[in-house]
Amino acid sequence: MEYTKLGSTGLDVSRICLGCMSYGEPGRGNHAWTLSEPESRPFLKAALDAGINFFDTANVYSDGSSEEIVGRGLAEFGNRDELVIATKVHGRMAPGPNGAGLSRKAIMSAIDASLTRLGTDYVDLYQIHRWDPSVPIEETLEALHDVVKAGKARYLGASSMFAWQFSQALYTADANGWTRFVSMQDHYNLLNREEEREMHALCLDQGIGVIPWSPLARGKLTRPWETSTSRSETDLFGRTLYDTASSDRVIVERVAEIAAERGLSRAQVALAWMLAKPAVSAPIVGATKIQHLTDAVAAVDVSLSDDEIARLEEPYVPHAVAGF
Repeated sequence: MEYTKLGSTGLDVSRICLGCMSYGEPGRGNHAWTLSEPESRPFLKAALDAGINFFDTANVYSDGSSEEIVGRGLAEFGNRDELVIATKVHGRMAPGPNGAGLSRKAIMSAIDASLTRLGTDYVDLYQIHRWDPSVPIEETLEALHDVVKAGKARYLGASSMFAWQFSQALYTADANGWTRFVSMQDHYNLLNREEEREMHALCLDQGIGVIPWSPLARGKLTRPWETSTSRSETDLFGRTLYDTASSDRVIVERVAEIAAERGLSRAQVALAWMLAKPAVSAPIVGATKIQHLTDAVAAVDVSLSDDEIARLEEPYVPHAVAGF
């Protein structure tokens, strides 16, 4: 495994981050395809054995059970001082007007609840899951700054917003002497490269680490175009992310062609393309089969030629913004 600094920070993270949305008690929350705790634990152990030190979850995943499973597994298999644990705040976790969002009240309640579920005194990266237009950004940023100063989080990150919003947040934090965001978790892969237009240039300029979610386009880049899975058939959010543009199919076919030519898996090719991007610190990869994890780790050592990268990128056409 290779490691890199997260943006301009001194924090070392593995080039692959294990996304833990797939680990959660079935029946809790709206993800029917998640793995139970006994099914999830081998993936946490295998990731640690492979040298992965970066794990991403969220309070809203499986109604908090993802944090519980991840916390217990990492406590048993890992050394807390060597781990980089990331979680998120924004989604609804309680009924009523203050049970979601990025108000000071919501953030202060959410961080304590996440720490309890994770079984740790602090998280390494605390991220806002989405932008909250109903709350002044100043209120959100000062509350997050206080979370850091209280020792409950080491760094702050953001996810899935417009570049102008992220720029506003960075400027506002700097102007007030508050802790600024060090990472951007955005929707980025070969089938949706819209973040290259503004967000990634901003992140490179500001020293922000990019940790893309859905780097394999919900698995679309790893299998024949017509193939469906139990997750794709029940993942309601995933259905909103990708269209059926002919260009998408061509890209999937080119991933397959290069994989066959190089003797690699499709996942390795798609991830190697992403890992070559200068803005990207670590793609967030989900794994529900050990092969998913094996492919992700192997991709770190794959280098694509300029010609192969051009072949993968050439069919792309502009897409509507998705994932906000």
